[in-house]
Amino acid sequence: MHLLSAKAGKVNVKRNVTLFLLGAATICSLEATAQSGAKNSKKTPFIDKANMDTSVKPGDDFYTYASGAWIRSNPVPAKETRWGSFNLLRDFNINAVKTILAESAANTSAPAGSVEKRVGDFYAAAMDSAAIDKLGYTPIKPDLERISKITDLNGVLQEVAYLRTTGASAPMFGFYVGQDRKNVENMVPQLSQGGTTLPDRDYYLKNDARSLKSQEALKNYITTLFTLTGVPEATAQQHAETVFSIEQKLAEAQMARVEMRDPYKTYNKFSVADLSKQTPNLNWSQLLPKMKVTGQDTILVNSPAFFQALNTQLTATPVADWKTYLQWNVLKSAAPYLSSDFAAANFAYSQVLTGQKVQTPRWQRMSSLTDNTIGELLGQLYVQKHFKPEAKARMDELIANLIKAYEIRINKLDWMSPETKEKALAKLHAFTPKVGYPTKWKTYDGLSINRGTFFQNVRNAGQWGYTDMVNQLGKPVDRTKWGMTPPTVNAYYSPVMNEIVFPAGILQFPFFDPNADDAVNYGGIGAVIGHEISHGFDDSGSQYDKDGTLRNWWTAEDRAKFQEKAKALQEQYDAYTVLDTIHVNGKLTLGENIGDLGGLASAYEAFKMTKQGKSKKKIDGFTPDQRFFLSWAQVWRGNVLPETAAQMILTDTHSPGEYRTIGAPVNMDAWYEAFNVKPGDKLYKKPEDRIRIW
Repeated sequence: MHLLSAKAGKVNVKRNVTLFLLGAATICSLEATAQSGAKNSKKTPFIDKANMDTSVKPGDDFYTYASGAWIRSNPVPAKETRWGSFNLLRDFNINAVKTILAESAANTSAPAGSVEKRVGDFYAAAMDSAAIDKLGYTPIKPDLERISKITDLNGVLQEVAYLRTTGASAPMFGFYVGQDRKNVENMVPQLSQGGTTLPDRDYYLKNDARSLKSQEALKNYITTLFTLTGVPEATAQQHAETVFSIEQKLAEAQMARVEMRDPYKTYNKFSVADLSKQTPNLNWSQLLPKMKVTGQDTILVNSPAFFQALNTQLTATPVADWKTYLQWNVLKSAAPYLSSDFAAANFAYSQVLTGQKVQTPRWQRMSSLTDNTIGELLGQLYVQKHFKPEAKARMDELIANLIKAYEIRINKLDWMSPETKEKALAKLHAFTPKVGYPTKWKTYDGLSINRGTFFQNVRNAGQWGYTDMVNQLGKPVDRTKWGMTPPTVNAYYSPVMNEIVFPAGILQFPFFDPNADDAVNYGGIGAVIGHEISHGFDDSGSQYDKDGTLRNWWTAEDRAKFQEKAKALQEQYDAYTVLDTIHVNGKLTLGENIGDLGGLASAYEAFKMTKQGKSKKKIDGFTPDQRFFLSWAQVWRGNVLPETAAQMILTDTHSPGEYRTIGAPVNMDAWYEAFNVKPGDKLYKKPEDRIRIW
């Protein structure tokens, strides 16, 4: 459960966390990132009227009122798919990372085995495009040739295991090791639906123009990658039809994303023997040891129906077709790290889905790859330069104030019984906050990084990561682990850990600045903290108790009242139009919308405890309350390409920034008072219709 949507490269923790942010490849360079230094913060107001459109009434269109001028003057850059405050800060951060990586790569005297040497070697190899181009697709030739020699279904399944354990790809289904939601001190193997390439199953199942265009892009991509390995074009086109047919059947068997948000529906525990009986073609007693999973008698499955369908598909599909599918999985996993013709084909495919105009520069892609791959080595260098102890101290204070505010709000709830309140407060006080960076760094012992072998470095890291994951089996849960790296501009809540986590990367303006007034910090990072706390009490997170266990702690009557309020919030967001006839999916985004509503309300409660919050003193022409809500609004300002917007509606559990800006405030009396919003204004909701949950 995250502030934004997750980066594609991060695994494991994503199964049981909620993010705060937006989508994968965005960051921010804000005109305001300069404000993170005291010198510049005096030059530019933290709430800058020049970014606003005061010709618009806040009660009619608060998003445009707060950010209209900024939005008009900040179109999406050609190398991006969207552009806003998050992107600006992420842009600032990736440039900071680039400097660290370039310096590390240039330092040829760094001791062998040192953090700087390992980080520098990985980045230097990644940036040696001449050496990479010279190799072409040579690095994956052994994989393609090995797959071509498979003769039967058993060989297919052995290859599925081999590709996974060596970091080459993860075909057919998802697999990870994580906490058992009903016994959180146990790490267990877990299977999930998967096996497809397009961003969501609906891309395969719909036949509207947008979906058909994406399907064609995928087929073209498959054809191109095969032809780049010397396969005749006609054969490559046949391969594309074969792969698409297999993936379409896998998509048909998948549960929808809304269903996947149900923690009970996706909790299905089997003995390995019983699961093998249900899916005899996938004999897990034999397959799991090949996946390095030994000594385990139980397994969790998020979608048993998917694996039953896969079981049928295994024998219904010719072995020759499975071989083509496996080769495709090798190709698509490797393409971003092979020669420039492969990388160009990868971009051409994503271009159709996202609308991005030009490819992201290589240094930026490789900086992100370094962070995604060895982020806790890079992170050590990052925090030395970009994270100050006083920032952590201030965050600790803000978190304590938000928890206090949340406690006050829970005690004041008029819809919850004392019995359930007691358990809610117990959960609140059991939260574990993590700020900045891990207390125990991951060392990546045994991971081989060579300055001259980029592709092998990537493969080695994949294999190391897989082995590290399965090695968690049979060991105590490591509560020091982080699911994000320090430079990440995001935050998350993990229900099974009952923890809220704020990487160093997000602790910058517009979220946080030690020189900003309380209204700005509480409307920014305060609302982020409140958002993550609220994930412990959203429609999914609220089903976990204070220990992180999936176990009911509600009275039936209180749960029914909560669900009624949640349904009203769902309907509010369902009514928002994003593009053409596409609406926000209120069910898919419900957890994040509850997070925003609870987060902003609790941040406001905490803000009103401060000296500024109790005053009426204006700064730059705005009252404290106006500054609080304008700070929230400037976090979510931005532009997005229509292709990306359409994709996010299907795949992202977060509402678009425009509706995150207004969705929570229109339910808060304080917003109406701050901006004198009256009946007749377009955003006006009657007091009795305003949704109050936490």
